[in-house]
Amino acid sequence: MTTISEHVVSMAQEARRASLVMARLSTSVKNSMLQAMAAALERSSAEIIAENDRDLEAGRQKGLSAAMLDRLMLDEKRIGGIADALREVAALADPVGEVTRMWKRPNELMVGKMRIPLGTIGIIYESRPNVTADAAALCLKAGNAVVLRGGSEAINSNMVIARVLQGVLKEMAIPEAALSLIPFTEREGVLALLKQEQSIDLIIPRGGESLIRFVVENSRIPVIKHYKGVCHIFVDASADFDKAERIIVNSKTQRPGVCNALETLLIHRDVAAEFIPRIAATLAGLGVELRGDGEFCRLVPTATEATEADWHAEYLELILACRVVDDMDGAIDHINRYCSLHTESIITSDYGRAQRFIREVNSSCVMVNASTRFADGGQLGLGAEIGISTTKLHSFGPMGLEDLTTTKFIVYGDGQVRE
Repeated sequence: MTTISEHVVSMAQEARRASLVMARLSTSVKNSMLQAMAAALERSSAEIIAENDRDLEAGRQKGLSAAMLDRLMLDEKRIGGIADALREVAALADPVGEVTRMWKRPNELMVGKMRIPLGTIGIIYESRPNVTADAAALCLKAGNAVVLRGGSEAINSNMVIARVLQGVLKEMAIPEAALSLIPFTEREGVLALLKQEQSIDLIIPRGGESLIRFVVENSRIPVIKHYKGVCHIFVDASADFDKAERIIVNSKTQRPGVCNALETLLIHRDVAAEFIPRIAATLAGLGVELRGDGEFCRLVPTATEATEADWHAEYLELILACRVVDDMDGAIDHINRYCSLHTESIITSDYGRAQRFIREVNSSCVMVNASTRFADGGQLGLGAEIGISTTKLHSFGPMGLEDLTTTKFIVYGDGQVRE
């Protein structure tokens, strides 16, 4: 009898072989594949909903929260949204084969760099079954094979979505192993996947910090890491207060439970006395709990005094840490000390200060006069994203199709030999 580990090893090896086929597919074939997958999902909506109902019932018996059940639930409208997302990926420019630059050497050799697929990608994720289709579409469009491992709470939903997509691969004579889903909920399957460095080129975990740390600690394969989002906004001395208030409210309250929500607000001392009472009243009226340093609490007596842990915190709820800083140096020093390399924004009317902030803050997304909520692949024009990387190799920030490729050197000669 085949063990879980043996099964996963076989899947990874077959995916590696399928990746060689995917790398050769033309853009038109890949786009036709994604269009066909979108249509197949819509045709199979009744079957998908039936399997999703099994997951929902199991979730209720396990006591999953209403929010978790909502994230898990699929209906015809949501399945239509998943199908539309695949069509959007099909409409994106194909990065594979793009020559990013060329230059001529003194010996007349022409040297360039060309985008190629990464190879085989393993994706480990939680909760939402739409990730099964979204991640598969992005990886396949970039010419890769993909091995998926979803969360146990969505196992039936994930498996039926994967079967539908694999059916299209079979119809188009594309290796079904280009898209595979580990059918086991046991942790042994994850551990086995993380050891397949001969077959898997990259691991992308999507989920909470505990999942990502588990993957990093156990993987032999490079991992795209994104532990948390401790996002900052700095209100500079030259900030327009109306603009600052609108941006802060949107960054903190539109969706507080996501990684690009605002967690720490920094205010320049020169405008603290005027701006802090105003923004504090606005945020308190929206149900935001404020935690501040001594100067902030002096101006807002209802605020709770912040501890060192608050400057590190990703609250993911309506809580905001606030600090008064002496100047821009103080703001940049605080951000570079406490940030998670996710997203930071400055509110300023001073062009020079804006440019300095962009140069000296080291996070993956640095913004000027804009909400941190724009740190999202779709919002930044990538069409879709596979995740967000807060480590600098090989990608930094929201990852789109281009980030699922690498580059190789190409050299054109005319008989040159090295002397």
